[in-house]
Order: sequence, then C-alpha cells, then structure tokens
Amino acid sequence: MTSSQVGILIVMIVYLLGMLAIGFVVAKQNENISDFYLGGRKLGPIVTAMSAEASDMSSYLLMGLPGLAYLSGMADVGWTCIGLAAGTYINWLLVAKRIRRYTARTGSITIPDFFSDRYKDKHRALMMIAACIIIIFFIPYTGSGFAACGKLFSSLFSVDYHIAMVISAAVIISYTLTGGFLAASLTDLIQSIVMTVALIIILIFGISQAGGMDAVIANAKSLPGYFSMVQSYDAAAGKASPYGVVTIISTLAWGLGYFGMPHILLRFMAIEDDSKLKISRRVASVWVVISMGIAVLIGIVGLGMTKAGVVPFLEGSASETIIVKISALMSEHGVIAAVFAGIVLSGILAATMSTSDSQLLAASSSVSENIIHEFFHLDLDEKKLMMIARFSLAIIAVIGVGIAWNPNSSVFGIVSFAWAGFGATFGPIVLLALFWRRSNKYGAFCGMISGGIMVFVWKYAVRPIGGAWNIYELLPAFIVAILVNVIVSLLTPAPEKEITDVFDEMKKIG
Repeated sequence: MTSSQVGILIVMIVYLLGMLAIGFVVAKQNENISDFYLGGRKLGPIVTAMSAEASDMSSYLLMGLPGLAYLSGMADVGWTCIGLAAGTYINWLLVAKRIRRYTARTGSITIPDFFSDRYKDKHRALMMIAACIIIIFFIPYTGSGFAACGKLFSSLFSVDYHIAMVISAAVIISYTLTGGFLAASLTDLIQSIVMTVALIIILIFGISQAGGMDAVIANAKSLPGYFSMVQSYDAAAGKASPYGVVTIISTLAWGLGYFGMPHILLRFMAIEDDSKLKISRRVASVWVVISMGIAVLIGIVGLGMTKAGVVPFLEGSASETIIVKISALMSEHGVIAAVFAGIVLSGILAATMSTSDSQLLAASSSVSENIIHEFFHLDLDEKKLMMIARFSLAIIAVIGVGIAWNPNSSVFGIVSFAWAGFGATFGPIVLLALFWRRSNKYGAFCGMISGGIMVFVWKYAVRPIGGAWNIYELLPAFIVAILVNVIVSLLTPAPEKEITDVFDEMKKIG
C-alpha cells in the first residue's frame, strides 16, 4: 500500500470511528420505542433539514450526478436536478408541518402507523400492507448501499470486496443498532457536512488540473449538444441526440418520489417544534440546490480534465467514478493532499451510509413495531420492544448483506426502482390523507395496491416497448394510484365523523 493510500485509509478509519462513537454516546437517550424510531420528536431544525437531505441524496449526489454530467451533458442531469429540487421544496412546503402535527395528534411513530391511525383502520390492514411494501423495497435498497461501500474500499485499496462490504455494513449496523433514530440523524448531519466539504475540495482541485474554468467551459461548448436542455451529448458517437418532451416529463417525475419516502417523512415527524420547519425548509432547499449544482459542475470539470489528459476517458458506468479518479490523482500531491483525498472519499462513504442507516430503521420498524407489535397485538413492555426492535434491525441488515454479496449487483437500478415504488404507493395516500377530507380507508388501500402493481407492470411490460412509452415508471404509477384512491373513496361510504373531526381539527390549525 502506498503512502497516499495509507493517508486516505487513516482519514476514513477516523471518520468511521467517529460515527460509531456517536451511536454509543446517544444510545443512553433511547428510553422507549418512540425514542429509538423517532428520536422522541426532539430534533432541532438544522438537524432535521440536513438529516432529511443527507438520507435522501445517497451516493447518487457524489457519483451519479457527476457521472451523468460527464457522459451526456446538461439535459439529462439538468432536468433530473430540477425535478429533485422542486420535489424537495414542495414536500417541505406542503407535507412537513401537516404530517408532523397529524402524527403527533394520532400518536403515530411510523408511516404505516399513520395510515391506519388516520383512517381508524381497526383491522390494521393498511398498516400491514404499508409495512410489507417498506420491507420489499428497503431491504434490497439497503443492500445496494452496503454494496456501494464495499466497491469503494475494494477499488481504492485493492482489498477483497466481501471483506470491505461486511466491515462497512458492520459500522452502519453498529451505530444504528445502538443509537437508533437519533444516532442516524446526528450522523446524517455530520455526513452532510463531509459531503459538502468533499464537493468543494474536488471542484477546486479539478478546475486547477483542467487548466482553469475558461478551459473547462471552452471544452464543454465544443461538444455538440452538451450545454443544451433539449439535446443530449452522445460521447460514443461524438454528436448530439434529441431530448424530447416525453423524456423531460419522465425525468422531472423523479420529484414526485419525495411525497412517499418513509425515511424523509420520518424526519418531518421528528422535529421538536413544528414552527421551526420553515428554517428547516430553507436550509434543506438551499443545500440541495447548491450541492447538486456543484456535483454537476464536477462532472463538467472532470470532462475538462480528460481533455487536458490528466484523467482517462470514463465510459458507461465508469463515469460515476470520476470523483474517485480525481481523489486518487489528488492523493499523489503529498501527505496533506492525501488527507484531503481521504475527506473526499469519506464524503462518498457518508452519502451511502446516511441513506442506509435510515433505511435500516424504517425497515426494522415495519417488522418489529408494525407487524409483530401492532398487527399481531403482542403486549410487551418497553424493554422487550426495544430488544425486538434491535433484533429486527440486525436480521434485516444481515439479509441486506446477503443481497449485496454479489459485487456485480446494480446499485442505481435498485435505487431507481425503489424510489418509484415508494413514490407511487405512499405518495398519493400521504397527500390525500393530509389534504382531502373525503378520502377513506378503502380508497387508500386500493390506491396503495394499484400504485405498487403499476410500478411493476410499467417497468417490465410497458416501458420496454420504447418510444412514447419509455417513461419512468413512477409517473404513470403515481397517476393511477391517485385516481384509484379518489374514485374508490367516492364510490364507498364516507369516512366516519370521528375521522373527519380530526381532519377538521388539523385543517383549522393549519
């Protein structure tokens, strides 16, 4: 191992130990199951904002966006970022405060809980279906995060992928298992800072190596369609290809996913004072826009570095490693540079870990709280509930490790599919539960099921047809789910007075 690799490894080990320390320190604050899964609703506005966004962005921020910009120019990545930024802001604006107040009123500590509590579903069928959906989509999603960590360490230090993946998973499992939601939220705050620092360091170093910003821009302008929002640059053919209206709408649809993301909605539910959500919204929205802008710029700069001959051309999925390549180049410029490279690579690790810990908590809460405790009505004391919660989390994590065992498993494909799944199944029911008085449990149940089915049908039966049908499955599934919810609600009995009374109460206080 070279001296630069040693420097990088030391920084990353210090970072991982720091995450473990946070988990053990806050473990004592978990006195009951609400503390473990919702932090006792004690999060401050800054922690709420940054935890939500760090758990949202994952490694897509530091790998996916730069790689997309590097390979295909501004159209694809630009419309994706616009959709994500708009979805982030609207979710904070419309959903955050209302779901915080509603879940506090109903005493719900998980999203499946809220669905059943909102509609007074005595048989807890809504909760059971929602919990199963979370398990179906989050366990492989968590596994993809473990795989990303394993690939990072394996490629950097030439160690066995399985060893690297298991060690990374063990760290994430340990601090989440001990500290619960509060540990995940505090580590997410730190991880968002590390991610930000990583982006800035890489951008400054990359510009200097590419010959300055003027050279970067000149190179991008020389490529056909690279800076266009209606054309996409084809690196293989060296020419521009059309980026049509259907594709633009499909790409913008990524923003719809936010309304149904359990790990983001839980952050809204956990803030200590809902009057401070305005601060959280502003912090979150500004950070998302700036961080995604820098990530895209890094992809453009990376292409300029390729033009300057300091980074080899990266084809296909290899383009997502542009930050890793720049970090490796940086580490060759002395000990201090190696330390900075370690911070950058810790940022990639942070992006993945901040999502995996939140997914572990959401999936384990579905097993222990919603299925074992609520659905099967097991009356247990707080100590036993905490033990079951931690045991469930450990079992789910082990399954995630099993899913990640194949080093060739696709990370982005899993993320994209899970995002569509949650957006289409949970998004419509969340919006209608919060804003439509006439919505009832029958519509919610049918809407959730139809949205989930349509995700599979569109992805595997309709989208492969191509042409105008090549639309991201989230959009048609979301539309079907919300239509089914509304139609079934109107065709079935209106909700009982005790349900509408709570809705009116929530509407009255805003």
